[in-house]
Amino acid sequence: MASIVMLAACVQNQSEDAVSGSVAAAENWPKAKSPEALSDAETEKRIDGLLAQMTIEQKVGQLIQADIGTIEPEDLLTYPLGSLLAGGNSGPYGNERGSAEDWDRMVREFRAASLQYGKGDVAIPIIFGVDAVHGHNNVPGATIFPHNIGLGAARDVDLIRRIGAVTAKEIAASGIEWTFAPTLAVPQDQRWGRTYEGYSSDPAIVAEYASAMVYGLQGQLANGQPLQAGKVASTAKHFLADGGTLNGKDQGDAVIDEAELVEIHAAGYPPAIEAGALTAMASFSSWNGVKNHGNKSLLTDALKDRMGFEGFVVGDWNGHGQVDGCTVTNCPQAINAGLDMFMAPDSWKELYKNTLQDAQDGTIPMERIDDAVRRILRVKIKLGLLDDPMRDRSSYSDIGASDHLALAREAVAKSLVLLKNNGSILPIRPGTNVLVAGPGADSLAMQSGGWTISWQGADVTRSDFPNGRTIWQGLSDAIRAAGGSAELSADGDYVSKPDVAIVVFGEQPYAEFQGDVTTLDYQPSGAKDLALLKKLKSQGIPVVSVFLSGRAMFTSPEINASDAFVAAWLPGTQGDGLADVMVAQQNGKSSRDFNGKLPFHWPVDANSPIEKPLFKRGYGLSYGSSATLSPLSEDPGIDLEKAMNAADFFSNGRAQKPWTLYISDLGGKRPVASGSAESPSGLLSVRSIDVAAQEDGKAFVWTGAGSVSIEGPMANMTDQYQKSLALAIDMRVDAKGVGGAVLAFHNSRMSLTRWFRQAEIGKVRSLQIPLRCLGTAESDFESVGNAFRLEGEAGLAVTLLSATIDEADEPTPCPALLD
Repeated sequence: MASIVMLAACVQNQSEDAVSGSVAAAENWPKAKSPEALSDAETEKRIDGLLAQMTIEQKVGQLIQADIGTIEPEDLLTYPLGSLLAGGNSGPYGNERGSAEDWDRMVREFRAASLQYGKGDVAIPIIFGVDAVHGHNNVPGATIFPHNIGLGAARDVDLIRRIGAVTAKEIAASGIEWTFAPTLAVPQDQRWGRTYEGYSSDPAIVAEYASAMVYGLQGQLANGQPLQAGKVASTAKHFLADGGTLNGKDQGDAVIDEAELVEIHAAGYPPAIEAGALTAMASFSSWNGVKNHGNKSLLTDALKDRMGFEGFVVGDWNGHGQVDGCTVTNCPQAINAGLDMFMAPDSWKELYKNTLQDAQDGTIPMERIDDAVRRILRVKIKLGLLDDPMRDRSSYSDIGASDHLALAREAVAKSLVLLKNNGSILPIRPGTNVLVAGPGADSLAMQSGGWTISWQGADVTRSDFPNGRTIWQGLSDAIRAAGGSAELSADGDYVSKPDVAIVVFGEQPYAEFQGDVTTLDYQPSGAKDLALLKKLKSQGIPVVSVFLSGRAMFTSPEINASDAFVAAWLPGTQGDGLADVMVAQQNGKSSRDFNGKLPFHWPVDANSPIEKPLFKRGYGLSYGSSATLSPLSEDPGIDLEKAMNAADFFSNGRAQKPWTLYISDLGGKRPVASGSAESPSGLLSVRSIDVAAQEDGKAFVWTGAGSVSIEGPMANMTDQYQKSLALAIDMRVDAKGVGGAVLAFHNSRMSLTRWFRQAEIGKVRSLQIPLRCLGTAESDFESVGNAFRLEGEAGLAVTLLSATIDEADEPTPCPALLD
């Protein structure tokens, strides 16, 4: 807490002429200091000796991290890289569902190869990192905790420390020594798709949790000693203000003054640094127009010099490529600004060559390179990698151990926030006949959210977590144990009329990029969940809503249609935690009460940021404090039709809400969320790929007749037609095939066969079709439900990057339409 006081005082004492724009004034930032145990005299002396022995090739290699999906162990015999990571969709030997044994074996193979470089030169082993952000979420059967937003609701610092310790133990048990956590973002606009990765919009809560999680993951640093067994390196991320971007846009721009930057967004860093965080990660985002990966005043002046951070700063996924004047394969600006290690998942080879040239010709001074390498070596020494690099850390039985699962269940129970309990319908009384309904009732994917097995988490199944428990499983067992009965029905139909219905619904899984939304209105169109609640209420059945989400949303219609409403966030795999709070035992009392408090304001309407909350941050009922909630206004506060996205159908590697991407063949139609999929008869496949950014494209391959379509609720595009806009598509032709190709928009179809024949293989090409070519009157655009459909035949392969409505390049001729 001393750091928080110091930070607040620092902001208050800023002079009126403080530096503005994108250059931080170090004196405006709080003072902190990494523990002496990270850079004690003996460690620094040892590093001096290593630096004297290392070649310039080895030093440059230390600055580069590659993804396991793009490198083989033998590559390290030629390229002495300092680190490897497994990205969100990478797994050992190409299997994102690889076991703990697979992870351990793969890491050891890479590490052994890294020790063979140079044949006589000093050997520097790799450090291996993963995104273990709510448990060891990459490994099937691991313990999956609630996402951070739920932990923020728990208001329990000791719980955070214990979760960190269990997470570290499971990471280490699979042979890995570094996690990219904790996230210290302080999200201010919940339209941001990574809101759930933040503990709270309150910087004090984030600051309090920061040190607890670092201590849990790493333990207490000790002079001359490596981390204790079962501990791993932590990462304070993302520096800085990733949660403060304009309109909540991922990788966007934080357009704020320095006082706000320090007071709100830097709050978690001094406590994390003083607790001994070994690494920090630079944010994709910008501050007032300058990318953080290249902002020396932030990375060096503020973080390293003023806040005394002695560990190393790693970049985010090719984030250096967004720095002005840089590409993903050439960016001396980032290293000179204070980045110590590039995260270069697929760009590492050319980046190594160019960075070596920059080092040799002095573009990057040797003093800066030696400083970066020194910081990396400090961490490797503290992890024991230089003393016993091939030490066996594995302990596979620790993965998903029973006491770990019990802790996750406790965390779930403590994270729940009760917003409404009219008539004291909760807890469910003994002997009650209960219907459990809704799309989230029996879905580990929905209750776990993104960053679970895969990056977006949409493809998680029960088989991924045999030790997992869905909300239905937890509720039904508890209800029956108390003498009642339970029936599961996703659509709300039932065999016998229930005494009460528990409806579990909410957001589908998502992670960065794909989680951004334009409005906080839950289901602004096609409100199927609200319809289910109203159907049950109309039948005289009391309704309890359990809302699964990665943010607080405008749900006043759903709250009105419910007798009780529980914000359950993204609780992870231990669904019994909900039953512990919501279902009474035979003695009439639940084993736990509600004690969760809102970590963010709950919106009164669909506007963002939230100026007048319906429920303020810190609100939350308990069984002893329940009060009747009067009917709420259902006015969304915005024109939902205008707020409906009628211009951006596909971007950032996904269909943009409310649009949905489908693949179809003669066997039917299938929606596509993330990752890989096949059409019902297997004639069309799709996978997410990197083109210019992480998973920014969808690659489609036809082995027979099929189509790709982007469909949604009927959208009014008359305004776009009046403004003479155009359908704009960016595609890369990967194979032309031998058949024809047809593009459709709404009721119009046109041949693209010639366009594909003229395309250069492997090159992104833009196609524009003026809306005037697709209709002759405004009435043709009043209800558009199909924004894009590409019909193809065997042999065609296309990567889609974007499909939008944009300004037309003049003159743009109309293609010939098909009947």
